[in-house]
Amino acid sequence: MKNVLTIKLLLVLAIAVTAVGCKRSGSNSSRATGWDINSRDGGFQYNTSFKGQEAGPGLVFVEGGTFTMGKVQDDVMHDWNNTPNQQHVQSFYMDETEVTNLMYLEYLDWIKRIYPPTEENFRAIYDGVLPDTLVWRNRLGYNEVMTENYLRHPGYAEYPVVGVSWIQAVEFANWRSDRVNEANLEEAGYIARDAKLNSVSSDATFNTDTYINAPTQVYGGNDSITDPNNTRRRVQTTAAGDTINVYATRETGIISPKYRLPTETEWEYAALGLTSIRSYNVYRGRKKYPWDGQYTRSGKRKVRGDQLANFKQGKGDYGGIAGWSDDGADITNAVKSYEPNDFGLYDMAGNVAEWVADVYRPIVDDEFSDFNYYRGNVYTKNELNEDGTVRIVTSDEIKFDTLPNGDVIARNLPGEIHQVPVDEDETYLRTNFDTSDNRNYRDGDRRSSRDYRDGDFSQTSSSTDTHTRQMYNSPKHNVETDSTGALIREYDRSDKRTSLINDEVRVYKGGSWKDREYWLDPAQRRYFPQNMATDYIGFRCAMSRVGSKSENKNKKKN
Repeated sequence: MKNVLTIKLLLVLAIAVTAVGCKRSGSNSSRATGWDINSRDGGFQYNTSFKGQEAGPGLVFVEGGTFTMGKVQDDVMHDWNNTPNQQHVQSFYMDETEVTNLMYLEYLDWIKRIYPPTEENFRAIYDGVLPDTLVWRNRLGYNEVMTENYLRHPGYAEYPVVGVSWIQAVEFANWRSDRVNEANLEEAGYIARDAKLNSVSSDATFNTDTYINAPTQVYGGNDSITDPNNTRRRVQTTAAGDTINVYATRETGIISPKYRLPTETEWEYAALGLTSIRSYNVYRGRKKYPWDGQYTRSGKRKVRGDQLANFKQGKGDYGGIAGWSDDGADITNAVKSYEPNDFGLYDMAGNVAEWVADVYRPIVDDEFSDFNYYRGNVYTKNELNEDGTVRIVTSDEIKFDTLPNGDVIARNLPGEIHQVPVDEDETYLRTNFDTSDNRNYRDGDRRSSRDYRDGDFSQTSSSTDTHTRQMYNSPKHNVETDSTGALIREYDRSDKRTSLINDEVRVYKGGSWKDREYWLDPAQRRYFPQNMATDYIGFRCAMSRVGSKSENKNKKKN
């Protein structure tokens, strides 16, 4: 009996020692100081149990890696604007499909409810996000059925949205970021349930950056929506009586990175779908399509001969003969109508071409950067008030831009943080960047340092000219407003212009329903003004991956 009691005492002592040891060296004990993390008594709070980033709505994971970016087909256009070069891309997420009419209509509905176009102050906001349905018109073709129905009719709900400019695509991605994070915070209990439906107005909206920098200012300062007493989140109080973890921060892992347009490098890498192919020729840039092989038709026994994408077969042939159509479509087609590539991405060739984030230049400067290559960085920072708080946009401070084509768009919306270019406070003595606008960095040969004046490169550049115009002599149209508010459009009628390239033209990738087979090659690249739209360019969104390169932490090493 005595021995049994002794054994029990030793067992209790061992358990107590183990518990103390775990308390000291557990995952919530700092390896830097030994202090407790996430202590109920206060101090440093951090999500030490974060399991990894989850794919946002509509996204699939694309594991990054190295690949040969550039053309594999003959350069029949003789433009030499995408010669093969080796690049490395970090892991990221990309929309499984192109953004559809249904997805974009949800955006239009939200804008119309929050900023009613019946109010004069908001009319230009709604008009500025509407797709241009007139892109379907053809002077020698009858396409009015698409002009009137393509965007809104349920028959086209799952078709890719078109008539959207690059600027509008960027604004959609920004809006989507805020709505997804708003839902995430509601699910985690940081925001009152259904506030996103019942408590929003033009002066009370949710913005991700505002929530991070000034959480009491979201929803127009209506802090009852984020008050723990009105949410499902339990209030945590320290021994001193202070509340902690009232608001979510980046340290919680709940706030996801933003939706955005993919970079050209990301888009091309994702389109190639190299995940299951490791042959030498593919790695060296010999893969011609998002699918395997050198042909556009399927070789599988069950669907042999079927086209693998929606594109123009030949002159006057947009879909084949009725009854046994080559690709099942004459204009665009519903998303997921064709097999996905190895990353699980649909329509990375055909259907519609797609906007990417990059400013167009004929060269890809892999000598300077071969990691996450992107041309288009314009660095900004939050504008601060005199007391050091961030300056929030109000309904009276909405700024509108008049584009070269006369369209008016909102540059900012109420609830957002005013942005200003970075200045010497951020650039002083830096070696990695020294200016806010980097679109023109290393964008050409030595001529880019000379002024382009009627072909005479001997003249030095003028301080009033942009760097781009020193090399690319594109037209300069001017739009002004007279005293009555009417637009005065002044077209550049000079006969000395030699280029359409400037800082406002963006790359678009992939072939469309209107393109021949040649343009289905993911390496092909073309450009179009960022403020204009067509009936064959759509877009899809991407999101950066934070943390590990792979979703599978136990992945076998090669």
